[in-house]
Amino acid sequence: MKDEILREISDAVIRVDGTDPVAELQLDIPPKPELGDFAVGMFPLANQFRTKPADIAQRVADAIDTQGGVIASAEAVGPYVNVRIKNNALFGAVVACDLSAQPASGKRVMVEYLSPNTNKPLHLGHMRNGVLGMAIANLLKWQGHDVVTANLVNDRGVHICKSMIAWQWFAKGATPQSTGMKGDHFVGDYYVKFARVAKEDPSIEEEAQALLKRWEDGDESVLELWRTMNEWVYAGFAKTYETLGLLFDVFLYESETYHLGKDIIDSGLDRGIFIKDDSGAVIFELPEEVFGLNKDGSSKRVTVLRKDGTSVYMTQDIGTALKKADEYDLDASIYVVGSEQEYHFKCLFAILQALGYKWADNCYHLSYGMVELPDGKMKSREGNVIDADDLAKEMVDSVAEDLRKKHDNLSDDEIARRARKIGLGAIKFFLARVNPKQKIRFNRSESLSLDGVTGVYCQYAYARASGILAKAPQEWKSGADTSLLGMNTEERVLAQRIIFMEDMIDRAAQEYNPSIAAMAIYDLAKSFNQWYNKHYAIDEDDVATSKARLALVGAIAGVLENSLRLLGIECLEEM
Repeated sequence: MKDEILREISDAVIRVDGTDPVAELQLDIPPKPELGDFAVGMFPLANQFRTKPADIAQRVADAIDTQGGVIASAEAVGPYVNVRIKNNALFGAVVACDLSAQPASGKRVMVEYLSPNTNKPLHLGHMRNGVLGMAIANLLKWQGHDVVTANLVNDRGVHICKSMIAWQWFAKGATPQSTGMKGDHFVGDYYVKFARVAKEDPSIEEEAQALLKRWEDGDESVLELWRTMNEWVYAGFAKTYETLGLLFDVFLYESETYHLGKDIIDSGLDRGIFIKDDSGAVIFELPEEVFGLNKDGSSKRVTVLRKDGTSVYMTQDIGTALKKADEYDLDASIYVVGSEQEYHFKCLFAILQALGYKWADNCYHLSYGMVELPDGKMKSREGNVIDADDLAKEMVDSVAEDLRKKHDNLSDDEIARRARKIGLGAIKFFLARVNPKQKIRFNRSESLSLDGVTGVYCQYAYARASGILAKAPQEWKSGADTSLLGMNTEERVLAQRIIFMEDMIDRAAQEYNPSIAAMAIYDLAKSFNQWYNKHYAIDEDDVATSKARLALVGAIAGVLENSLRLLGIECLEEM
């Protein structure tokens, strides 16, 4: 439909100027419904016509053929050509919309997300990471990409040893099984315990460092405890992943990748890409055109190997990037990591480009803002976090309580099923609706509101549409005459929303910004509710119009369901 509208306008340009438009024209929605269904700005043609866009718009509008095509009327409104589309063409396209995924593009993309530490359970910050990661993966799959989802688990380092030391000192042999605790929560409690003890007894910090040294030296007793405690955490993580719908094709572990990169750096030294500084550390001089210079005029630099030859995070990330690209034949790699790591990834990508890896140009850091509590930033070591499991349970339990009050005839299983979809959908939409670059201050009650920009509001719109379809006679669900639609403003607005939904989803994927899709879904849900409040979908005195409107409702339900699924949100036929 969009292509046909632009083609007919381009044909009008040819009639006026004798040549095709030299610039690409874009379809927009007018600010007010009464101005038309769609608008096309003439600004790109100013050089071609050598006149004002408003004059071009008038000439092009007069030249549009409204007889044989989809355009019913055209009018110049300032520099825009505003068009109204023939009902049958417009709504025929609308009721046929199904948001099908595009054909495979041949690009293979890895989305690396979550990256938890094995010393604590997942918290609300991880939930935002997970929601973004899964949404981006779903959006890219919808675009036709071959997507590999990966989880790089931070399972080594002094922070892991802190949990181990605290367990050795205070657990007295307790385990998740003996205490009945979920494994990640069990280990996380000892990480918090360590931080509290360290305030009174700093010697415990030295113990943790000593334990790390023994781990790196391969002390089997230390490795055995490390493996045991990590397995406790992995078992806990797996349950959280299942609850939140987080899926991974690949698990990478820092304990297996932290040594990677040394050979690459040695080769880079020989090629002059890296150099040694006066201390003997290996460094990379950052390109001036990207990073600028220091105040003294010297190049900014980043260390890739310490002077004693040991690895730093950058060493590991260089090696891991090459491992991922080679083993999974990647064309592009997306890192979903918090905004505090922006400089690190900027340096990493510059190094990969200097090493000559062609795929390095297609590495992207999806930087996102932190999730904060009403009283400030979360701190895991102080236990000042919103735990992911606890939040999910709290939200689901709250919804279940409301459902019991409203539906005393529902079974416990049905209440649990609905509550899970509504409660988790509320969290996911709240976290997805904000531009990733912005911080979020999470509000439980706001996320569950039936009014406002919420997942519950969008799910309810789908349930309302499903309810209409369920009530309609079966014989009314075919043979719709779509020319009977569009006789009111609300229906034409709905058509605009559906026609542009594909563009919004495509843009969300291209910009790695699920909030674009989330807001488009909300706008459609809102427009549907406004239409529903003014017009009857089922009217026994007008079967023909009812059939047409049921076809429209069916399209709305399909678009809402499929687009919400891209955000990891499930719909319900009844709420």
